[in-house]
Amino acid sequence: MLYQLHELHRAALTPVRLAAEANQHWLRSPFNPLSYTHAGRTVAAAFDVFEQTTRDYGKPAFGFKSTKIDGRKVAVTEQIVHRKPFCQLKRFVRDVTMEDPKLLIVAPLSGHYATLLRGTVEAMLPHHDVYITDWRDARMVPMYQGSFDLDDYIDYVIEFLHHLGPNAHVMAVCQPSVPVLAAVALMNAMGDPYSPATMTLMGGPIDTRRNPTVPNKLATERSIEWFETSVIARVPVLYPGFMRKVYPGFMQLTGFMSMNLDRHVGAHIDHFFNLIKGDGDSTQAHEKFYDEYRSVMDLPAEYYLQTVKTVFQDHALPKGNMWHRGVQVDLGTVEHTALMTVEGSLDDISGVGQTKAAHDLCINLPDSMRAHYEQDGVGHYGVFNGRRWRDKIAPRVRDFIREQTPAPGVATPKKRRAGAKAKNGRKTVLAK
Repeated sequence: MLYQLHELHRAALTPVRLAAEANQHWLRSPFNPLSYTHAGRTVAAAFDVFEQTTRDYGKPAFGFKSTKIDGRKVAVTEQIVHRKPFCQLKRFVRDVTMEDPKLLIVAPLSGHYATLLRGTVEAMLPHHDVYITDWRDARMVPMYQGSFDLDDYIDYVIEFLHHLGPNAHVMAVCQPSVPVLAAVALMNAMGDPYSPATMTLMGGPIDTRRNPTVPNKLATERSIEWFETSVIARVPVLYPGFMRKVYPGFMQLTGFMSMNLDRHVGAHIDHFFNLIKGDGDSTQAHEKFYDEYRSVMDLPAEYYLQTVKTVFQDHALPKGNMWHRGVQVDLGTVEHTALMTVEGSLDDISGVGQTKAAHDLCINLPDSMRAHYEQDGVGHYGVFNGRRWRDKIAPRVRDFIREQTPAPGVATPKKRRAGAKAKNGRKTVLAK
């Protein structure tokens, strides 16, 4: 019922929002004398803020047209290379002939679209053949296409890695660290020749018992039944996924905003005054961020509830109690895929140590096939976007991938592992 009420409220506000948009354009017109007055700019700014906060934001575009390789501008096009009901595998095709390592970036299925990783893709594109999981809004998936849960997520990762072929690399940002690590463990255990050469886990909840954050504590303070009755709703009519159970995007956005409410309110107040002053750079930066931030999608209920219980309540993976299709996920079998973990010292979503825990669990990897990097002064978003991601973190990830990319003639992960010498020490870097 809550979802239906939200849709009715949004529909009722549409005429008001359109009127606000028209009025703010009229008040900013150079032919309107009011546009040159403080009062006119103030009212126009108020209309602008109202229109932006009530707008229905759809899926953003990645918008890549080109990248630079060795100082040369190279055209980039997007290509859908594999489709599944709840996800499509997207490749960023560079107009150049280069045998760069294939990299699968697994975007989080946690509310925002894969375009949230635009900066992640941009930094890796000049050096890799980049693919990304482009998740679909669950309300757009008809009921006849079945359900989607954490087990399906793992299956998707394995299937996509098979599509890339042998000696590919995988990067998981935030939430997918758990299903990616589980998928790699299952592939290693089966001796799968398509096991990736490396996996990079960034800001992921591998073991949320370490330095638990506010979202971690919320998940443990409530029962799974509470989550099912409080945040799960059915998709209303007019959408292809009518009657599908989902965790609605608008409820997720409310949760995101409430975690740092003072900061978001302050940002909108600053934006209001910047509009009055005509500070174009500041207003553009604000609108660019919030256009992406407000673009949210519904999550399949089965996947959301299973993730909450398995990852945040039962801590199944670090306890060795995680199962997939009747097979136990044993991280001790990870022997053929090199592991890099990345954390931010100020991360308030996945606390420091939660991602690094993967090293303690993958006990059979030699020191030569593992690395950990902690970036000082960045929060969760800064781990995969922004200046320090581009200048500090991404170069280290690229170097790790290059170092672990098998030489010509070394066809399988087993051959790489056979030549590695196990050591007891682990290298950890803290960047300033």
